Amino acid sequence: MSNAPPVAGSVGATPEATPETERPALPDGVVAFVKRDCPTCVTLLPALAQLRAAGVALTIYTQDDPVFPEGLDPTDDTSLRRSWHYDIEAVPTLLRVEKGSEVERAVGWQRGEWEALSGVTDLGLDLPEWRPGCGSLSVDPDREAELAARFGGSVLRARRVELGAAEDPFEAMWNRGWSDGLPLVPPTAERVMQMLGGTTRKPDEVVAVVPPNLAPCSVEKIAINAVMAGCRPEYLPVVIAAVEAACTDAFNMHGLLATTMGAGPVLVVNGPIRRVIGMNAGINALGQGNRANLTIGRALQLVVRNVGGGLPGEVDRATFGNPGKLSFCFAEDEEDSPWTPLSTDLGFDAGIDTVTLFPGEGPRNVVDQISRTPESLARSLAVNLRTVQHPKMAMAFDCMLVIGPEHARVFHQAGWDKAKLLEALHANLMLPGRELIRGADGIEEGLPEALRDATIPKFRPGGILIVHAGGRAGLFSAIIGGWVNGDKGSQPVIQEIHA
Repeated sequence: MSNAPPVAGSVGATPEATPETERPALPDGVVAFVKRDCPTCVTLLPALAQLRAAGVALTIYTQDDPVFPEGLDPTDDTSLRRSWHYDIEAVPTLLRVEKGSEVERAVGWQRGEWEALSGVTDLGLDLPEWRPGCGSLSVDPDREAELAARFGGSVLRARRVELGAAEDPFEAMWNRGWSDGLPLVPPTAERVMQMLGGTTRKPDEVVAVVPPNLAPCSVEKIAINAVMAGCRPEYLPVVIAAVEAACTDAFNMHGLLATTMGAGPVLVVNGPIRRVIGMNAGINALGQGNRANLTIGRALQLVVRNVGGGLPGEVDRATFGNPGKLSFCFAEDEEDSPWTPLSTDLGFDAGIDTVTLFPGEGPRNVVDQISRTPESLARSLAVNLRTVQHPKMAMAFDCMLVIGPEHARVFHQAGWDKAKLLEALHANLMLPGRELIRGADGIEEGLPEALRDATIPKFRPGGILIVHAGGRAGLFSAIIGGWVNGDKGSQPVIQEIHA
């Protein structure tokens, strides 16, 4: 063992159980958990002595001082192994154990409860009738992650990577190929156990098969990569849902990796969880500065890299890529939006926590600070939308249009709902074939000559997704161009977020 923090890898291998991870047996009779640094425990020494004098089979476990209480033959539990395994939340706690199983419990001091549990009457008559207990050291927030890793570590199935005393954990993770190019947080057993506390799902539950290697991915493996990405435990349900969405046939993560185009997963979060975990839907929503936004998107990318094997230069063949392939995740501003949220457009009731994955490139700003009528602004947005991937390409690519609050206000004040805006955008994006065919405007790229006399929509029906987000100052919106749609490409996928 070294002094360097152990790093949990993503390859599944069940570690052997150790004495610390196995739940120790308790002796039959009455079992008390106490600590010296608890006024109530000190006050109750006469009652404990009375139980011993009455012939009760009494075992006393002490959490902080091996000799406390003096004269009552305490058993040392300063390791907190028994306290942790038996979920002792406060001291004193009194248990009745029969045939090795707990049958009754009393927390704190209440004379009637202790008498009923122990069978001894007139217990502690010189003591107050009731006293609350103190917090057990086994639930001390400063030690929670350490104890969970030590005593509950058998739930972890990933192989352990032990580092040498001279190894720098940050360089070690880079050298092992786990990094996306930025420093990672070492996924120690303590941190992984703490991350798993963010979900009710079992660590060994396989939630997806991750392309391109089609590797089974458990909740634990997602948690490991979420730790490395810098997530907080409360972000984990969003990351799990994003992994589930990314690994569907409809999203086609393998194709998105293998394409030479520079697209990657774009995550949009809807529902109350946005506020609960502190996501950003306002100023700089598509940029840096918000931990939840950046680490959730990064965690998904790390899962694809470290579990699925989607490495740049290997399966990932993007000619250019884009910075969003590190992380591209933001929340929709639902509270100030004049329209229904994206999740509702995609079939979910408002108020349901969801994450939508869109196969997108990096965002492009749309500047229109003069239009004050919805007709003008819709035409202005349409002109920009025509350039997605190429002005002469049509129907092959979807897009996400992020409407800023001040642009949204123009439409709202004119009474335009989202459906009317979409109708106007599509109407303004019905393109004459003569402008799109190969050779038009001296550009060899384009559609076949046979479409010269056709009128062609830029986007397929439903191919424009509208999201409301961004800062409240500035008449701007943003376009996120999509990758190839249809059966050979990728579909936007929405996934409900479960705790």
